[in-house]
Amino acid sequence: MIRTGAGFAAALAAGAAAVLALTAGCATTAPAADVGAGSGSGRTLEVAAAENFWGSIAAQLGGSHVVETSIIDSPAADPHDYEPTPADARAVAFARVFIQNGIGYDSAWAPKLVAANPNSGRTVLTVGDLLGLKPGDNPHQWYVKASVYKVIDAITAAYQQADPADSAYFAARRSSFELTALAPYNRLISDIRARYAGTPIGASESIAAGLAGTLGLNLITPQTFLRAVSQGNDPTAADKSLIDRQITQKAIKVYIYNSQNATPDVAAQIAQAKAAGIPVTAITETLTPAGETFQQWQVSQLEELANALARATGR
Repeated sequence: MIRTGAGFAAALAAGAAAVLALTAGCATTAPAADVGAGSGSGRTLEVAAAENFWGSIAAQLGGSHVVETSIIDSPAADPHDYEPTPADARAVAFARVFIQNGIGYDSAWAPKLVAANPNSGRTVLTVGDLLGLKPGDNPHQWYVKASVYKVIDAITAAYQQADPADSAYFAARRSSFELTALAPYNRLISDIRARYAGTPIGASESIAAGLAGTLGLNLITPQTFLRAVSQGNDPTAADKSLIDRQITQKAIKVYIYNSQNATPDVAAQIAQAKAAGIPVTAITETLTPAGETFQQWQVSQLEELANALARATGR
């Protein structure tokens, strides 16, 4: 639930004031520290992301030719009901490219920051729109490999449009990111799919659904339960009873939970799974710990999940 107190209003007002102070040139670019791009523009792009998982990707794709700011950059911040600060408003005001998730995830506050801080030179990338998704669909698309790659392509295209003189630089960054930085991530996904595809698993919420699909795992937890926990609603007694049976009968091999949203119902399921000898592994909603790259975060979680699957199946 979005909070609409004085803090949010002050943030919007501060951002709007920042925009009025800008000229067309300095609103979107600054002198580039890196001149390694040869005949490039010699400019850096201000880039902002609503969440740090997209921000990490944006920063790496831009290299020394962008300065990136992530608004949600703390594990303690809840992207669903975040209240922006004046600094957030300024980041959006100056951004040449702004990336928001959409799909109902940050939709209560991120579009308001954009609207309150007009900038005709800014490109706004909404992940849900890029993927053809709408509120009510699973917003956690950073756990879906195919979606991640579509966002990568969209960010690269936005950079090239904003700074055509450095188009080759951004293309090279995109290629290197896929072939080098994402290599361990891609390899783990392929290995887990090859070894454990079809393995039944349980989960605490819909954040795990995209991951399960990417890995070919069979997530048998009721979708209504996953959605309820993700949205902060009470799950039904029928769903909880079904999950209890899945755990006690060991119908699932591994239980995955979001450690940033361990509700009493989820805590009870974790305890029950451990008591039944079912491996339990955690994932997080936002990039954790702060400071890691997207791929470091994902690889660490994939490795833990692979170990849990190996313990559960003996493979």
